[in-house]
Amino acid sequence: MLSIENLSVEFGGFTLLDNISFVLNRNERVALTGKNGAGKSTLLKIMAGLQKPTKGNVSVPKDATIGYLPQQMKLNDSRTVFEEASLAFDHLKKMERDLEYLHNQLAERTDYESEAYHKIIERATDLQELLQMSGIHNFEAEIEKTLLGLGFKRADFNRPTGEFSGGWRMRIELAKILLQAPDVLLLDEPTNHLDIESIQWLENFLSTHANAVMLVSHDRAFLDAVTNRTIEILLGDIHDYKVNYSRYVELRKERREQQIRAFENQQKQIKDTEEFIERFRYKPTKSNQVQSRIKQLEKIERIEIDEVDNSRLNLKFPPSPRSGSYPVIMEDISKSYGDHLVFKNVTLTIERGEKIAFVGKNGEGKSTLVKCIMNEIDFEGNLTHGHNVKIGYFAQNQAQMLNEERTVFETIDDVAVGDIRTKIRDILGAFMFGGEASDKKVKVLSGGERSRLAMIRLLLEPVNLLILDEPTNHLDLASKDVLKKAIREFDGTAIIVSHDRDFLDGLVNKVYEFGGGRVTEHIGGIYDYLSKKKLESLQQLELSVSTTQSSDLSEKAEQNTETSNKLSYLIQKEQNRKQRKLEREIEEVEDNIENLETEISTLEAELATPEGAADTEKLQKYLETKKQLEGFMSKWEKLTLELENFIR
Repeated sequence: MLSIENLSVEFGGFTLLDNISFVLNRNERVALTGKNGAGKSTLLKIMAGLQKPTKGNVSVPKDATIGYLPQQMKLNDSRTVFEEASLAFDHLKKMERDLEYLHNQLAERTDYESEAYHKIIERATDLQELLQMSGIHNFEAEIEKTLLGLGFKRADFNRPTGEFSGGWRMRIELAKILLQAPDVLLLDEPTNHLDIESIQWLENFLSTHANAVMLVSHDRAFLDAVTNRTIEILLGDIHDYKVNYSRYVELRKERREQQIRAFENQQKQIKDTEEFIERFRYKPTKSNQVQSRIKQLEKIERIEIDEVDNSRLNLKFPPSPRSGSYPVIMEDISKSYGDHLVFKNVTLTIERGEKIAFVGKNGEGKSTLVKCIMNEIDFEGNLTHGHNVKIGYFAQNQAQMLNEERTVFETIDDVAVGDIRTKIRDILGAFMFGGEASDKKVKVLSGGERSRLAMIRLLLEPVNLLILDEPTNHLDLASKDVLKKAIREFDGTAIIVSHDRDFLDGLVNKVYEFGGGRVTEHIGGIYDYLSKKKLESLQQLELSVSTTQSSDLSEKAEQNTETSNKLSYLIQKEQNRKQRKLEREIEEVEDNIENLETEISTLEAELATPEGAADTEKLQKYLETKKQLEGFMSKWEKLTLELENFIR
């Protein structure tokens, strides 16, 4: 599908990529990994044709299409979400307009025997077949399915894109790229702004629908679920294994251990040979053996050990001052924006030393509740901070708020006070900004480097309550592991808003789920919570009724078990009735489609004769029947999608 040949990238005397080569084949889903600043995003841009390498080539087949999702993009704010996603099918709409024009030509012209007339028929037939194969008649259903999978609600479809945050706008662009179904998908951090449910949907989509994929992600669970090959950029070179990331890490470790053992054995052999040569060099009786050993030494192919990038993030939160036993106590916290209810009656107590996670779909109130804890917004209810609580806050957009014209050193020097100013160089070195790196301007830093720089602010003052809103976005896998270890060893309390399952695994002991205006407590780790959610889904506990109805039924169930069982029975009965109705409607539409297809086949056979080609009434009937069929196909797609969502 795509070939990289002897590609190198240099910046001001520094070699980022050094003579690398590889081939991306069909059905391969490749994880492109490496430390922040290793050159991952640069390589994707070169593959997408947006940047030129210093030397080397990127070869792409003539008809191959490439879809590229950058970390940041700009959308036109003049369209709605649905209209923007529909741009994926612009080429099909043009084909449809061309076909309509050809049909009009056939209806108007009378030169039925001419070569020009027959060429129009051939062109129209070819376009018709292409459109049938492309799925033009169900593109609206495809758009709907993709937008819903990425977390949008139907009510969002007609909203202008300008009303959405950067994370949601990224989803719109991702939907557009996926709908185009390119031959090669290049995705740079696609999970950064997705919630857990949307990530799982994307995992399934890439595993079952994509052709060839290369993606950059620092979500280990996502990489393991999607990819079947790993390419790591390390010190300008690449290491390429046809396994997923976790297996690659194991194989790389085993390979290096084998290299070390082989290297040590070879060094011992070389040393013994050199000692023999030195000992008997001047003894005539041993001259033949000495010459033989010299030749043997010259022929030895020296074993090299894979280089390792030993630059490592050294992160340890300073000792926290002791807080009260309960850093945060909430009673009946509610928050609305106008008529929109974010959540209501949130009551929870966070104990000192707890590590908890806030999870749920985007827009359900995770960051809003964090702002309530920070006293940044008004709310209803009582929220109390415990004795001596000192909060350290890492906002989701913290890295984007940095002044791009300041250097790394100036960025920290601007906020450092007191004795800490004498230790700025040491702190920057611990975060891999040692030496000349501290003089880089923020605008040239990668996303991960900016996140590390923003994280330094948390170290400038001891805190005992860490609130981290999506702290792993843009951090490479090694840095994430270091951050996870530092939070685990942190002797204070931590609230972590994150969609990264691997990061939360083994870190948190309690999960608060946001959804439908409620905040629900789940005791246990992130995979305990996900297992429970999957079980609930299988038991159809999440019925397709409104959130308010579900909440009311839940409250009544607590008051009266017998009434709850009766209501559950009635709802299930209503569910079954609606499902049977949808199935009957689909069956009727399928019968109509079958009859129309038979009729069209008959008309096509008649129109293929000279007499039929001259029959304008028959041609008109053919066009009308085709249009009728398109309508039924569209209706069938909508009903089928509705039934799928209903059953799910």
